[in-house]
Amino acid sequence: MQIPYELALGWRYTRAGRATRRNGFISFISGVSMLGIALGVAALIIVLSVMNGFQKEVRDRMLSVVSHIEIFAPNGQALLDADTTMHQVRQHPDVIGAAPFVAAQGLVARGEDMKGAIVRGIDPAREGEVTDLAATNAQVLQQLQPGSFNIVLGQELARQMGVGVGDVVTLIAPSGQVTPAGVVPRLKQMTVAGTFDSGHYEYDSAMVMLHHEDAQRIFRLEGPTGIRLKLKDLHQAPRITQELAGMLTEFLYLRDWTQQNKTWFAAVQLEKRMMFIILTLIVAVAAFNLVSTLVMTVTDKRADIAILRTLGASPASIMGIFMVQGAMVGVIGTLAGLVLGLGIALNIDVIVPAIEQALGATFLPKDIYLISKMPSEPQSSDIVPIAVISLILAFVATIYPSWRASRVNPAEALRYE
Repeated sequence: MQIPYELALGWRYTRAGRATRRNGFISFISGVSMLGIALGVAALIIVLSVMNGFQKEVRDRMLSVVSHIEIFAPNGQALLDADTTMHQVRQHPDVIGAAPFVAAQGLVARGEDMKGAIVRGIDPAREGEVTDLAATNAQVLQQLQPGSFNIVLGQELARQMGVGVGDVVTLIAPSGQVTPAGVVPRLKQMTVAGTFDSGHYEYDSAMVMLHHEDAQRIFRLEGPTGIRLKLKDLHQAPRITQELAGMLTEFLYLRDWTQQNKTWFAAVQLEKRMMFIILTLIVAVAAFNLVSTLVMTVTDKRADIAILRTLGASPASIMGIFMVQGAMVGVIGTLAGLVLGLGIALNIDVIVPAIEQALGATFLPKDIYLISKMPSEPQSSDIVPIAVISLILAFVATIYPSWRASRVNPAEALRYE
C-alpha cells in the first residue's frame, strides 16, 4: 500500500538537518521540543506514581492498626451489650471480623520520663480478626491476659523511654480519684510484655496495648468502649457503614476508616491534583515550542511549498504535511516520556537508595513522613490521561503554523528563488 505523500514529507521534515547542514538549527529546536515533552511526561508519571505509592503505603500501614469500621456508644460511654452488637454486625455478608476494644488516653511514666500515649484495650483472642498488626504480633499479644496488667508498647515509644521486655512502667489515667487532698490521678504499674512495629511512626511512638478487661478496671468502665470491624473490601466501608446503621437495634455511632483520617486523605488528593496541573504546564510549554519549530520550518520550506502547490497539492495537503511533522514530534516525545517515566517509577525502590547512599542523605525521615522508603505505584488512571493530554497539546500547537503554511502564495514564494 502506497504511503500518502503528506505523511512521507511530514516525517522527512521531522528529520530535517540530519542530511543537510542548512536545516541543522531547525532540527535542534525540534529535538529540544521532543525532549521537553518527554521530560514533562516522565516527570508527571514519576511524581504521580510516588504520590500514589505514598498514599497506598501510609493507608495500608494505618489500616494495620486502625480498623475498617468502628462502632461506639455516644459520649464515650461503654457498650453494655457488646456481644449482642457483634452478633448483629456479623450477620452482614461483608463483615469478616469483629472485636471489642477500649480506647482511651493516658500517660506512660518510667522514673522522671513521661510520655503521652494512646491506650488501646484489646481482646488478644479476637484482635487478629480485625487488624493485620495483631495477626503479625499474635505471640506478643498473647501475653496480655486479664488481671496480669501486662502492656505492649510501640517500638519507637519503648526506645524513647529506654524500656524493654520485663521492665515496669506506670500507666496514669487522666480521670482521677477524689480524695480529701483533692483529685489524685489513678496510677497502675504495668509490666512490659513486648513491643510492636506497625511501620507507622505515629502509632509506634504513641500507642500502648493491654487487655481490655485491665483497661476497663483502670479507666473505671463497665465494658468496652467500642467494636472494631474488618471488611472483605475496605473500599466499600462507607456503603457498609450505612447498611450496618440500619441493622443495629441500639443507638450507636459508626465511623469508617475514611472518616477517621478524612483530613489527611483530602490533603493528599488536593496535592495530587495541584501537582498534576503544575507539571502539565511543563508539558504545555514543551508542546508549544513546536509552534516556533514549525514556523521556522515553514519559512525554510516556502519554495518547497510553492512547488508542491504548482504541482497540484491542495492547501489541505500542505497543512497536513506540517501537522504530521508536529504530531510526530509529539508522539515520539510522549512515547519516550512514557518509557522513561515508567522505567524510573517501577525501579524507584532501587534508584532512590542508591542516590541516598551516594549523597549520604535521607530523603524521607520517618518522624516526618511516617515511612522511610520511597514508594511508587504507577496507575493506568494517571498514565493514560497524561499521554492523551500530551498528544492533544502537541496537536493543538501544530494547527496555526500548519494553517499559515497552507496560505503561502506560490508566486510570492518563487519570486526570489
